[in-house]
Amino acid sequence: MAESTHRLGNFEVALREARDSVFRMASIAEQNLESAIRGLLTRNAELCNAAIVEDDEVNLLEKKIDADSFEILMRYNPVASDLREVIAGMKVANNLERVSDEAQSIARRARKILKHPEIKEAALIEPLYEKALGLLRDGMRSYAEGDTDLGLSLYERDRVLDAAHNDVIRELTKHMDNNAGTLKSFLHLIFIVRSLERVGDHAVNIAEDGIFLESAADVRHLGPKRAAEEIDAQI
Repeated sequence: MAESTHRLGNFEVALREARDSVFRMASIAEQNLESAIRGLLTRNAELCNAAIVEDDEVNLLEKKIDADSFEILMRYNPVASDLREVIAGMKVANNLERVSDEAQSIARRARKILKHPEIKEAALIEPLYEKALGLLRDGMRSYAEGDTDLGLSLYERDRVLDAAHNDVIRELTKHMDNNAGTLKSFLHLIFIVRSLERVGDHAVNIAEDGIFLESAADVRHLGPKRAAEEIDAQI
């Protein structure tokens, strides 16, 4: 009995440490995204540089989470909710790594924009950033708290982000035609807008992983209505 308790204790510690690494990764990825966007909007190259450098830490954490998770799977052979915890953590980490990659891409493009005169249309980025950041935070919260209703709500909010993304792309394209001298800056802004749209997609993926963890329902590619039905079927 003592040996069984000892092994269980080790397993619980390993699982908690892996989960803590995911939350640390989320914090850094979110900070990288904020640094990249604030660097663009305030024309602060140092913030952009910070987002680029800190992406390495996110990459290292993803590798650590993968290695720790594989060790948990091999050593403890978890089942049911414990197995879902390990799998979901690895998938969330993968999406967070991609969020940080998008932040790095934004930061690199922002640095190129800062080499040229300021263009007022850069302000169009901030509302999209706020929407994407809200999705990312709530995606992580739904995963952390097992809140499937919050997770499901991200589908509609992501559609709102997609529509706003399309509107801003059209607006930037229109201004490009009248500002040939700043064409490269406008192109970088368009790619930044696309990066923010992808952040929203990754946030939805994280919420889906949280739903899988909480309910064992695989709701990928289903959309909100069918996802809710799948969750109900697992109860």
